[in-house]
Amino acid sequence: MAKTKKSEQNMTLLDHLIELRNRLLISFCAFIFLFFLCFIKFTANNQNLADIVYNFLQAPLASQISENGGRMIYTALHEGFFTQVKVAFFISLCVSLPIFLIQIWRFVAPGLYQNEKKAFLPFLLATPVLFVAGAAMVYYIVIPLAWDFFLSFQVNGVDGSLPIELEPRISEYLSLVMKLIFAFGLCFELPVILLLLVKTGIITPDDLANKRKYAILIAFVIAAILTPPDVISQILLALPIIVLYEISIIFSKFLNKS
Repeated sequence: MAKTKKSEQNMTLLDHLIELRNRLLISFCAFIFLFFLCFIKFTANNQNLADIVYNFLQAPLASQISENGGRMIYTALHEGFFTQVKVAFFISLCVSLPIFLIQIWRFVAPGLYQNEKKAFLPFLLATPVLFVAGAAMVYYIVIPLAWDFFLSFQVNGVDGSLPIELEPRISEYLSLVMKLIFAFGLCFELPVILLLLVKTGIITPDDLANKRKYAILIAFVIAAILTPPDVISQILLALPIIVLYEISIIFSKFLNKS
């Protein structure tokens, strides 16, 4: 959008659409650049960024199965390549998200009054912070507990019976980990969404408080859909959602008074 009131008044709808296109194009170019950057080898052991992130994502499982000589496999010729593509896409999406938010803010901000900018800027800043907090929780707390639960179903061979051992496929493992990271990251955006709704007058703090029992039910339903079918990971997602909902109620009351 325009940077001054005079130029903004002279901009037509087509001008605004062209600027929005340019902003989105910048975000898309950043995504593409980061995507191809992930495949460039730059380390002494001939690793690229996708390899480094893959090693980071599989570290929780490796620490638990490496003692027993565990390994990861792929069963299709193209699976290893497309796993790297999937990791590169994951990296590019996560890193380019703040760039996208900045471009959207630079498009919208000139049309806002100064007090409106001060009101909405904290929400923009809180979005990536809360996403990272959700991703950190799933990586350092949920995944180790969930993997420990799943690995408990391995059986050693006794009395002539065959052992049951885990040999995870890399594509399935990466899909599960990235799904959990995005699920927790998006769910941690709940305060931003609710406080924005309160700020715009769509809902009130009393509405949030009165719908608490429905929010708790929905939290467990969402957790059951987004997490693996074990009680531990479902509870570890549902409880933060409930806590964030309660925090949103508290902050919405202060926000409503200001």
